[in-house]
Amino acid sequence: MQAALASLEAQIREKLGSIRNPETGEFPTVVMRGDSLDNLHMHVEGSPELIELVRKRMGDDNDEELMPENETPEETPRVFLSYTSDDAALAERIATALQANGIETWWDKWCIAAGDSLRQKIDTGLGDCTHFLVLLTPQSVGKPWVNQEMDAGLVRKLSNKCSFLPVRHKLPPQDLPPLLSGMHAPEVSADEDIAQLINDIHGISRKPKLGPRPHAHAAEATTQTGYSAAANAVACYFVENSKYGRFGDPIIDVEPLAQETGLTIDDTKDALFELSAFFKDTKIHALVKASLFTEFDRHWKPWDPREDAQKLAADIMNNSDLPADSKAIAERYGWEPRRLNPAAHYLFERGLLVDYKVLGNPEFELHRIVGKADELRRFLKGRQ
Repeated sequence: MQAALASLEAQIREKLGSIRNPETGEFPTVVMRGDSLDNLHMHVEGSPELIELVRKRMGDDNDEELMPENETPEETPRVFLSYTSDDAALAERIATALQANGIETWWDKWCIAAGDSLRQKIDTGLGDCTHFLVLLTPQSVGKPWVNQEMDAGLVRKLSNKCSFLPVRHKLPPQDLPPLLSGMHAPEVSADEDIAQLINDIHGISRKPKLGPRPHAHAAEATTQTGYSAAANAVACYFVENSKYGRFGDPIIDVEPLAQETGLTIDDTKDALFELSAFFKDTKIHALVKASLFTEFDRHWKPWDPREDAQKLAADIMNNSDLPADSKAIAERYGWEPRRLNPAAHYLFERGLLVDYKVLGNPEFELHRIVGKADELRRFLKGRQ
């Protein structure tokens, strides 16, 4: 099985790793995790342009594992801005601010060109929006065109196809149209009003930060890691209790792990199954792999293995006097083995280091840190 997995990994690295962005010269970085075909995971790191090129070469537009590094898939909000030309200056301020803050904005001055069909362009903007934003002023509330667009926006809202966002400017709340009188319509004039509107569209809550849940103190990192609260509790336990940040450190059985995290046995088993790519065994024992620390250290430690790995890779390539011995490197950097190991494993996991794992060295994941010159060069080239 190990030989088959090694062969498969080599084929995948060769196939995907040779794809190159012709404009930037960037190569993708391939990460393989798992010790059997049942839990084998692969993802490819690189810029959005390179990931798109890899998708095209692979002929698969639906592979969720091909993702720009540090990016998570989420829908971009799309706003249709309804207003009257009397308020064009304020509408432009709002549209420009929305567009500059990650909100795709349909504004007629940008989206309707000479010779275009007004109805078709507006229909397209309305039909594609996730948020219908209407600027209500003393000038706009009586305009037939604005009211027709509001009708269309309300129909989409009632069909759960978009959110309806009325905002006021110099219009008293009592002068709102009857259908909108029950909606919150904030005043918009100052920059902080527009900033709050941007936060509302992005769903950024005004509430204070939610405190940790009982028995799962790592739950608040869910949105950062992409894993469940239970999985975060397990990952956090290993990050905070590992002495060296390497395989089998610490060693703990499932039942004691449940007690340490405050989870039930079933929740602990489900969390370990969710994190199976980071563990050797999850039936009775929870034998952690070094890859867990490369993935999760940045959430609960004051360092980021990704940044440390890039520094290490650059020094290997550029500093001929850099020692290969892991202990000597740690002393030069002023790092404990707990910090060096995740950085070194980050490079090793991506096929960038020679395998110098030895028995009898409890402190370091790799006895020597020796880079593969061509692979490291391509890795660094994509991160300049």
